[in-house]
Amino acid sequence: MDGGKPIKESKSVDVPLALAHFFYYAGWADKLDYAFPGRKVSPIGVAGQIIPWNFPLLMAAWKIAPALACGNTVVIKSAETTPLTLYKLAEVIQEAGLPDGVVNIISGDGKTGAAIVRHPDTKKIAFTGSTEVGKLIIRQTAGTDKKLTLELGGKAANIVFEDAPIDAAIEGIINGIYFNQGHVCCAGSRLLVQESIKDIIIKKLKHRLSTLRVGDPLDKNTDVGAINSSMQLKKITELVNAGISEGATIFQSNCELPSKGYWFKPTFSPTSRSHTGSQMKKFSGPVLSILTFRTPSEAVEKANNTFYGLSAGIWTDKGSKIFKTLSKIRAGVVWSNTFNKFNPASPFGGYKESGFGREGGKQGLDGYVI
Repeated sequence: MDGGKPIKESKSVDVPLALAHFFYYAGWADKLDYAFPGRKVSPIGVAGQIIPWNFPLLMAAWKIAPALACGNTVVIKSAETTPLTLYKLAEVIQEAGLPDGVVNIISGDGKTGAAIVRHPDTKKIAFTGSTEVGKLIIRQTAGTDKKLTLELGGKAANIVFEDAPIDAAIEGIINGIYFNQGHVCCAGSRLLVQESIKDIIIKKLKHRLSTLRVGDPLDKNTDVGAINSSMQLKKITELVNAGISEGATIFQSNCELPSKGYWFKPTFSPTSRSHTGSQMKKFSGPVLSILTFRTPSEAVEKANNTFYGLSAGIWTDKGSKIFKTLSKIRAGVVWSNTFNKFNPASPFGGYKESGFGREGGKQGLDGYVI
């Protein structure tokens, strides 16, 4: 209700994955000697955690579960536009019988987050959000004993080779960019298509966009829900208009939007030149930018031609091509013939300005022990 995501996504993705993370890290709680063999570890104490508005339950699970498994206490702040989910989680935590003060849930804006970061008793800061705020946190914690995990997003490259299973790739493209209205740190907003199949990909994308149902997030049949806030909608609109002024062309779904609320039609830009429509790659929203490539080396070069390195996708029938391409892509997670697949046992995080540290898997415990 705060975030605007379709309820079928909340029920099929957010809740099951949150459950899986708590279950996974509960298994580590009495096995830390196996996670850190030959090392004597102890809890860090108080973990300060700050999460964004796009996955208010799942991001909380990613951060709270490993902190508790290592014996720490938590102070976690929701985004100012999505406080309700953490309040509901607080009720669940109380029902579970966790002692008072172990998990402390608060809401507020950036000033509240800054207070958590600066507080002398927080010994670990786990932040998911923008690169700009991440850099600010690095400066604020420089010279202190605080440990840091930063997951700062960065738009992913989704690479489709000419030998790919086209229909499966189309579904992966749709899932990669229109899932959660594109409000995903690792959304596949940069589509790289081999030139020989560009026309068929665009044709099928146009057809698939016409079938997406945009509307009430609480309707179980909705595919694309509401934009999170008026501020976010304004940002999306301004950047798309800026892309058009640069020379980009766009195609939008012909769906009817509700009269009340914040909405943006699923959009893609079939731009073939890398210098055109650069604005289309800079934000979180249901907008896809398409570039073409001729050779695998050109695809890798374009995929890596960004300050970010959180994730990428590769679509091809050739296993050898997957591994040759994968080894050259500078991204924390690379999916093969799928996209946006997560597992609590698998670490997630980025390179370059997408941050550092990992959440998930055994590696997710590292930041919560001394």
